[in-house]
Amino acid sequence: MNYSQFLYMIPEAMLVTVMIVVFIADFASDKDVHRGWFNPFVCLCFGVLTLICALPLEPKSAFGDMYVTSTSVNVMKAILSLASLIVVIMSRQWISRKESKDREGEFYFLVASTLLGMFMMMSAGHFLMFYLGLEMASIPMACLVALDKHRNNSAEGAAKYILTAAFSSGVMLFGVSLLYGACGTLYFADVAEKLTATPLVVMGMVFFFSGLGFKISLVPFHFWTADTYEGAPTVVTGYLSVASKGAAAFTFMAILFKVFPALSTEWHYFLYIVIVLSITVANLFAIRQKDLKRFMAFSSISQAGYIMLAVTGEQTMGITALSFYVLVYVVANLSVFSVISVVEQNNGGTTNMDSYDGFYTTNPKLSFLMTLALFSLAGIPPFAGMFSKFFVFMAGVSGHTFDTTVGALAYIVVFVALVNTVVSLYYYLLIVKAMYIKKTETPLPTFRSDVNTKLALALCTAGIVAFGVFSCIYEWIYTAADHL
Repeated sequence: MNYSQFLYMIPEAMLVTVMIVVFIADFASDKDVHRGWFNPFVCLCFGVLTLICALPLEPKSAFGDMYVTSTSVNVMKAILSLASLIVVIMSRQWISRKESKDREGEFYFLVASTLLGMFMMMSAGHFLMFYLGLEMASIPMACLVALDKHRNNSAEGAAKYILTAAFSSGVMLFGVSLLYGACGTLYFADVAEKLTATPLVVMGMVFFFSGLGFKISLVPFHFWTADTYEGAPTVVTGYLSVASKGAAAFTFMAILFKVFPALSTEWHYFLYIVIVLSITVANLFAIRQKDLKRFMAFSSISQAGYIMLAVTGEQTMGITALSFYVLVYVVANLSVFSVISVVEQNNGGTTNMDSYDGFYTTNPKLSFLMTLALFSLAGIPPFAGMFSKFFVFMAGVSGHTFDTTVGALAYIVVFVALVNTVVSLYYYLLIVKAMYIKKTETPLPTFRSDVNTKLALALCTAGIVAFGVFSCIYEWIYTAADHL
């Protein structure tokens, strides 16, 4: 075995180093004293990881093409590393509480473990490598959901998450076994060469599609999402909503383009149905929610539908639109969860939407920043969310014409998504209405955010504004999207 192949895995090697350093630092330091240096140290490690992933690394393959990376994969790794960095920054106030400070090192280690699984999943060139990466990401995430063990909702959310993850993994592995039976190999490139549209192959693709649909929270595979989002610690909910969804969606796109080009017509029909259901059903259920974390759960299901819309078009535009959408979604969604987290800490642990009535009168700065993030999620110009939705719509119809059934459906699905954008604007404005217009005799008291929350909000708000203004960000992603 040529061990020099490990040098091709620079992002993964750096992340393993971060995990080892964090473990040693946590083990060797005294947990009974205040460790004010620990969180900044971990933030520095994730910051260095983000910079390394953003470097123009050469596309490599290792271990008989089981590990394959490319420039577009490295861009997505940089985006997910940025998401992890922001989550670690915003977690300091929550993880420093008396009842949870003894689990601070475990939290950072689990975040890094989950990110490592996402990296391996996106760089897989073999179905078993993909499955190992998926489980490496899912199991630590379940531990993160259950980290706040003193709350019953946290244990319930973790149980539903791990049971659903196990079931979806079984469904997906059954689909992979059917593909193996039809092709006699599990390498992506070899499977693509041998695939034909036989009933066995189509059935295998459907089961694989269904299993991965659970991971992305696509309708009708979304039933675990709201309960898990509500039960998990708010910081973990933010991480689950952006990093896990972004990695699974990118991997899904890569496998469809790499493995199933011969069945393009079939999986386009599946995707169109799921996209319309995800966006429409999630929007309708979001309007009825009274808990803000459950509200954001249905918002994330709807956003997953928009993300998958990029997969249905031409490959280069689809990769670019999906990566840019995930980048904008990271900063906008984590900005919202930063505000939810700091309000939860100062509101007795509740996340009811009624608590935000009159929020602007006592905390105008937080209200303003949350409004910017919600406007970006809704796609209101001139914020970055408007551009990300525009690029997704353009990618959805790229390479299609009305001459074919698939092409005509592409335009219809994009139109339905566009109409649903108006619906999503309505329910996002419900929160803005509560903060600015609704009056209450007992609004939330005025409070000061900690330094880390201010830093996380500053980074997210800068991204919401800058990503929609500076075209170099989009061009960087487009340049890297030549191939998967």
